[in-house]
Amino acid sequence: MTQLQDIGAPQLGRPEEAALQSYERSLLRSHLSLTRQDRPDRFALAGLDWDLHPEVFAPVYSPSTAVALALLDLNREPLRPRSDSFLEIGTGSGVIAVMAALAGSPRVVATDVNPRAVENAAVNAERHAVNDRLRTVHSDLFSEIGESERFDTVFWSSNYVLGPDTYEYKSVHERAYVDTGYRTHRRFVEQAPRWVTPGGSALLHFSDRGDLPALHRIADDCGRELRTLRSVRVREGEYGEDMVEHMLIEIVPAAV
Repeated sequence: MTQLQDIGAPQLGRPEEAALQSYERSLLRSHLSLTRQDRPDRFALAGLDWDLHPEVFAPVYSPSTAVALALLDLNREPLRPRSDSFLEIGTGSGVIAVMAALAGSPRVVATDVNPRAVENAAVNAERHAVNDRLRTVHSDLFSEIGESERFDTVFWSSNYVLGPDTYEYKSVHERAYVDTGYRTHRRFVEQAPRWVTPGGSALLHFSDRGDLPALHRIADDCGRELRTLRSVRVREGEYGEDMVEHMLIEIVPAAV
């Protein structure tokens, strides 16, 4: 496992850990990020400008998008292609998918369950002149991906906070923050390796805001193994000073 950065934060105790993983707290962050008066319609990230549409996850209020770029080595000059084909699940405003295309991946597909996010990603692909090699798809995980399509990299920066199985989302925006009963994580862990080319990678961006033991139990149930490739600890800042560990996890079929 590669350690990208360690700011030297102490280990979280039980009260802090409970607060870190609170789904109510994450839902509040969703509401604030969606409704605040200073929410921009454009933002800067990775040295570029991006459009931000209403009802779409805002990278300006969370470090997760910038962290995902770092975990994937898509934040450094010169940009180099991570793979020939790249599928991003939950693309949001499309930053990661566009950066993969700018890095040289000739075939990029960006999906999201939120139709406003799909529109947003398409606008940013056009803004950065990669719409000739980046396709946006309104899809619930892999539901609208062709059965025969395969990708060298399948990537999801997940909504890693675990919500109660009985919680009913109040908006599609909340889906970017909380996964009820880890139903979406279960589907991704089980299905993602099926869409990978031989020698390719199914990758999950997770953090200790989520329930890592629960994720491992899901992997065991699905006949999968989780391998942490890289990790980084960052201070969140916008809605608190939490130190959060982010992880890039590879999902592979479990050894027989």
